Amino acid sequence: MDLRDLRYFETIAELQHLGRATAKLHRSQPALTSSIRRLEADCGTALFEKAGRGIRLTEAGKVLLKWAQRMRFDIEDAKRELSAIGTGVSGHVRLGIVPTAAQYLLPPVARQLLREAPGVTLHTAVGLIQALKPQLHAGELDMLVGTEGSAEAGYESRVLAEDMIVVAASERHAVFGQPVTLKDLTQHPWALQPPGQPTRDWLDHTFDRRKLPRPRVQVETTSLLALPALIVETGLLSFISRHHLQGQARIRGLKEVPVQGATMRRRIVVTYRANSFLSPAARRLIELLVRSATAH
Repeated sequence: MDLRDLRYFETIAELQHLGRATAKLHRSQPALTSSIRRLEADCGTALFEKAGRGIRLTEAGKVLLKWAQRMRFDIEDAKRELSAIGTGVSGHVRLGIVPTAAQYLLPPVARQLLREAPGVTLHTAVGLIQALKPQLHAGELDMLVGTEGSAEAGYESRVLAEDMIVVAASERHAVFGQPVTLKDLTQHPWALQPPGQPTRDWLDHTFDRRKLPRPRVQVETTSLLALPALIVETGLLSFISRHHLQGQARIRGLKEVPVQGATMRRRIVVTYRANSFLSPAARRLIELLVRSATAH
C-alpha cells in the first residue's frame, strides 16, 4: 500500500465526500478515485459505499482507517523522535485543555516549562472535552488535560486533581442568609451550559431524582470562562468549579451556595497515546502538570 494513498483515504473518510476531499487535498477527483481503487485492489474489498449525496466507510473501510491512522502516527513519531535526538528538552508541544484547567493549572506550568527550556514552543487548544478528544484521536494533539472519562484502549491517563463543581452566585444574591435546599433553588433563574454538557446533565438529573423542576435557565452559554463573571453581573445562580471561588483564580464578588447533595465530584487527568513517542518537552510538561496539581 502506498502511504500517499492512505493519507488521501483518511481525508476522504473524514469528509465522506469526494468533491470536498478534492478541494482540501488539491487533487482531481479522478486521481482520488484511482487512489481508492488501488487500495481496494490491495484489500480485496470495497472501502466505501454510497450514502445519500456522499459516501461512507464500509466495515472493511473502518478497519483500514484504524490501521492507516496508526501507521501515520508511527511515521510521525519516528520523525519526531529522530529529530529530538541530542536536542535536550526542546521541541513543539500540542496541548488540548479544558477551560477550568487552562485558567488555574496551565499558567504556572507553562511558566516553569519555558523557564527550563526557552526553546520550547507550546500550542494550546482550549475547549470542551467533546471538541478536543477527536483532535487527540486524529493525532493533532500530543496530550489532553480534561475531565476523566471511560478508559480507552491505546491511551494512558494520569490523574492530576479532583475538581468540585458547586452552586455559586453573586455574594449579594438573595439566596444567602438562611439555610438553602435544592427546592429553594428552583425559585431562582440560572446561567448554565447547554444540555448535553456533563455538568449541566448532572445538575438536571440531581433535580430529577428529587422530583423537583429542573433549573430555570435564563442565560445559556457554551463558554465556561464567561460563566463566573456573568453570574456576578447578572445575579443568576450557576454551577461552576470551586477553583473559581478560591486561590489565585478566585473571581471577586462570587460565593458558593452551600446546598446538600449539589456538589459534583470529577477528576482532571492528562491523557496521551500509549506507546507513542513524546518529545522530551512533552514528557517534561506532563511531569510539571502532575507536580503542580499535587501542590494544589
